[in-house]
Amino acid sequence: MSEDSIDLRVWRQFLAVAEELHFGRAAQRLAMTQPPLTQAIARLERTLGVRLFDRTRRRVALTPAGEALVPEVRALLAQAQALPARARAAAAGEVGRVRLAFVSTAGFEQVPAWVRAFRAHSPGVALELVEATGDVQLGAFARSEIDAGLMLHTPGSAPAGLARLPVATEPMVLALPARHPLAQAPRPALAQVLAEPLVIFPRRIVPSLYDAVMALYAQAGCAAQVAQEAIQMQTIVNLVAGGIGVAWVPESVTQFRRAGVVYRSGRELRGAGRHGTVLPVCETSLVWPAGPTSPALARFVGFVRELVGG
Repeated sequence: MSEDSIDLRVWRQFLAVAEELHFGRAAQRLAMTQPPLTQAIARLERTLGVRLFDRTRRRVALTPAGEALVPEVRALLAQAQALPARARAAAAGEVGRVRLAFVSTAGFEQVPAWVRAFRAHSPGVALELVEATGDVQLGAFARSEIDAGLMLHTPGSAPAGLARLPVATEPMVLALPARHPLAQAPRPALAQVLAEPLVIFPRRIVPSLYDAVMALYAQAGCAAQVAQEAIQMQTIVNLVAGGIGVAWVPESVTQFRRAGVVYRSGRELRGAGRHGTVLPVCETSLVWPAGPTSPALARFVGFVRELVGG
């Protein structure tokens, strides 16, 4: 018998003898006769090349090597006993791992609430979070580094090749420097706003939303004067507070209460919605690779679907 062939039955026999310190009682506990048990322990000792028990006519005692094995064997047998239940739990998505990427706007509201709720609902599933822009998420999907992502885009424009669950739709709003004259007006004119320097995210981050913002300027018959690009929405808002320009951001960003910034919705802009000038709308979707999914991911998607009523 080689070390590779030592099966759990032999370790159960070892543990019975170690706990009883009597071959007769151990054999009785294992529902077998004593000679086969004695032979099994002798074979185990030969295979390992160490003595596990000191045996005399009157007593059986563990050797130091045998004592060292007892806790390890107990743990091994406990793990083996738990394997069937764990396999069933894994197949049901009750245990496992979901690596979730998210854009910063989702981090204001959806992600914290969902993480708390999902961890209470499925404590056996590890939800690992990483903040990443849409382009970074696509690369991570290609390398199988994430299982799902929360992406920002215009309605219906999620990246191709991914399964999608829309989770939120919101308008874009205007962010103005608080000291700018337009911020003091109750209803600044859209035409005046569009003439201001613009702070915006690079197109590669959210192509559909970038194009929608540029289309807003084109509809009004002007070209955007891009003063600065920034990747994170919080950075964009900070640049607006510093007077670099104005910005169009998802409404959820208004929860980022940055001093020195004033937000204006479309209803507060004169000329918005008229003469074909349509303010952009953005959508957040939960996305994941199309095709078969792990049970844990399927469980998470189902949980989110129930939350959003999708």
